Amino acid sequence: MSVHSSANVKRITTHILQEMKDRGEKISMLTAYDYSMAKIVDAAGIDIILVGDSASNVMAGHETTLPITLDQMIYHASAVVRAVSRSFVVVDIPFGSYQGNSSEALRSTIRIMKESGAHAVKVEGGSEIKESVARILSAGVPVMGHLGLTPQSIYKFGTYTVRAKEDTEANKLLEDAKLLEELGCFAIVVEKIPADLAKKVAESVSIPIIGIGAGGGVDGQVLVMHDMLGITQEFKPRFLRQYADLQGIMMEAFGQYIKDVKSKDFPNEGESY
Repeated sequence: MSVHSSANVKRITTHILQEMKDRGEKISMLTAYDYSMAKIVDAAGIDIILVGDSASNVMAGHETTLPITLDQMIYHASAVVRAVSRSFVVVDIPFGSYQGNSSEALRSTIRIMKESGAHAVKVEGGSEIKESVARILSAGVPVMGHLGLTPQSIYKFGTYTVRAKEDTEANKLLEDAKLLEELGCFAIVVEKIPADLAKKVAESVSIPIIGIGAGGGVDGQVLVMHDMLGITQEFKPRFLRQYADLQGIMMEAFGQYIKDVKSKDFPNEGESY
């Protein structure tokens, strides 16, 4: 089987993602929050686009993911869905729209699916949110889990450090992964946990495990687009590989434009009517 065997697939589905895990083909996943960027990411051949609540940070400038609303997530998701022809689009249900109330979780999910046209939703947590996960799945909506460092619970943790280093938390994470699989989740993101534990999770469940800061022993990887492109420069954790310095390229372009306007070089005769 070729390494790029999913490359000729017309549209990625949960079924194809499962086949990729089964044959050992790694799954690529990136965030996107708007039409123009999503169009490029989709054309590049990414398997999953996550419309992450990280939009709260990179698009809106909030310190955490907590302030972003359901309406705002739907706005971002709609823009992304309009751009995509191949990638599988997953949308984060924002903080406060699913925890503790499975009816509200279902209402939020139905709004996301109907109003944005997305393909699946993502929720943070394990046994604490099992009723919500079950309720969403009962409506036929694919659910992606998220364990380890769950940014919506940042005030509970009090820090963005590596999670599940202690046995108790590691065991709970493993149990939660198995529970999410039993409930019917199609995949799980594990964030900032020891590589050994992440590998163990990927081997203990049959569904795809996507890592961020969780080593290479998982079934796929996800990064925040603005971080890997070097648009945001403040955030440089160990797990982040920066693939471009777009901030530098953009600053140079903007600087040149300002210079050309000030020196009356732009627009020239050929750029005028």
